[in-house]
Amino acid sequence: MSQKKCVAIVTGGTRGIGEAISVALKNAGHTVAATYAGNDEAASAFKERTGIAVYKFDVSDYDQCADSVNQISEDLGPVDILVNNAGITRDGTMHRMTFEQWNSVIQTNLSSCFNMCHAVINGMRERGYGRIVNIGSVNGQAGQYGQVNYAAAKSGIHGFTKALAQENAAKGITVNAVAPGYVETDMVRAVPEKVLEKIVATIPVGRLGKAEDIAHAVMYLVDENASFITGSTISINGGQHMY
Repeated sequence: MSQKKCVAIVTGGTRGIGEAISVALKNAGHTVAATYAGNDEAASAFKERTGIAVYKFDVSDYDQCADSVNQISEDLGPVDILVNNAGITRDGTMHRMTFEQWNSVIQTNLSSCFNMCHAVINGMRERGYGRIVNIGSVNGQAGQYGQVNYAAAKSGIHGFTKALAQENAAKGITVNAVAPGYVETDMVRAVPEKVLEKIVATIPVGRLGKAEDIAHAVMYLVDENASFITGSTISINGGQHMY
């Protein structure tokens, strides 16, 4: 596979799936900026461990995204790879969910994709090259009890991906999505053990995913030679949901 060297941004890139993607990109020779929202201790440890630059800002805030992308471009160079990975959960059934729970998930998980893509798309179009990968979820494909906010946001990412791909295909920019199933991250580890056992029992391969499983797919999609795949969603869920 080609090793075209690019500047890459990974939102939520210092922990979990984001960390695995950031490290994989760096190992492939790309210059990586990993963003994070608030966990300074984890970000500092990540930076010391990997040597990857970190940038703190709120991806749900349009102006912060625009300013931070400008800063990253000044520090590292034009951004040709963007991985929208940042996400949160605020679970609850609809009749008990507050507007804040709904809105915070929609803004952080979905509006952030607009904010970040809007900040990089013109530069990519001018240079005639770009790779955008948005991280969706099996729960955006199949739904999940107690997650109308999360499922809506992740489902929205899949539609967003297809539309943006159509708009920019002629400019050498590919836009794809990866939909992980249940992966061994802090978010999943917080699920009660008995509930987690039931989840694993529904996965045909018989295990949770690993962050590296997702990173492998992202690396394929951002490769220079992956120019004929755009508007696609790659499901990585161990066979839990097939369609």
